[in-house]
Amino acid sequence: MTSPSTTPLRLHFTSISPVKGLAVAERRVASPEASIICVHGALDRGGSFSRLARRLDTYDVVAYDRRGYQGSRGLAPLGLDRHVDDLCALVAHEASERPVILFGHSFGGVVTFGAALRDPSRVQLVVNYESPYPWLLRRQNTHPPITEDTKYEAERFFRRVMSDKAWERLGERQRESRRLDGPALLADLSTIRGNVAPYNLATLHIPATYAYGDAPGYYRDLGVEMKKVTPMISTAEIHHAGHSAHLKNPDQLAALVRERWAVACASA
Repeated sequence: MTSPSTTPLRLHFTSISPVKGLAVAERRVASPEASIICVHGALDRGGSFSRLARRLDTYDVVAYDRRGYQGSRGLAPLGLDRHVDDLCALVAHEASERPVILFGHSFGGVVTFGAALRDPSRVQLVVNYESPYPWLLRRQNTHPPITEDTKYEAERFFRRVMSDKAWERLGERQRESRRLDGPALLADLSTIRGNVAPYNLATLHIPATYAYGDAPGYYRDLGVEMKKVTPMISTAEIHHAGHSAHLKNPDQLAALVRERWAVACASA
């Protein structure tokens, strides 16, 4: 196993992004195998990939706050198409220097698939972890209708996904920061709850891996359905990770990325 890098992933506004106002983090290494662009899920931020980045010390790692979130909160309009635009701009920049791998967590995987389908010549591999795709497989459970109270919806989402105790542990500034991400969260949820698929996964022509935790349920079942749609998608299981593998089991997730990159290179 590769030892974690001592160089931290620092979040800062940087000139590497062609999108003005997009908060981008980067961790550069000498002679990288590829650039890995990490895309976060709903009510998250790019800095959550720091543990994963430290374990990918032979790759350049780029992460960013998606528009509407945290350091990129001032960017508008919101919506999936705009998120894909932003990612494609980052991909174009990185691809001028080295191969590009996309990693998406949760809703971030909806964005990475969109970018890979839009610009397949610049993306060599996609690895997503527990990304929803309800247009292929709907969840059995239902959630209450979304209200227009963005701060309330942000708190409710955090409590549902993380826990009431996790919310109570946050300081008031941290809670308010999450609440201010409410408009971006609602845009993500509106996408997921839409009836029309934003793109056709069957047209994916680059290798992709859909990973999920070791608990039975929606994401495992979705992985089975994705493999039926296209042979370009393979699946993998991450143990003892829950929905946040990049936080709870970054070692195994980093090992999966390295493994699938080696397979992609051998097949090229």
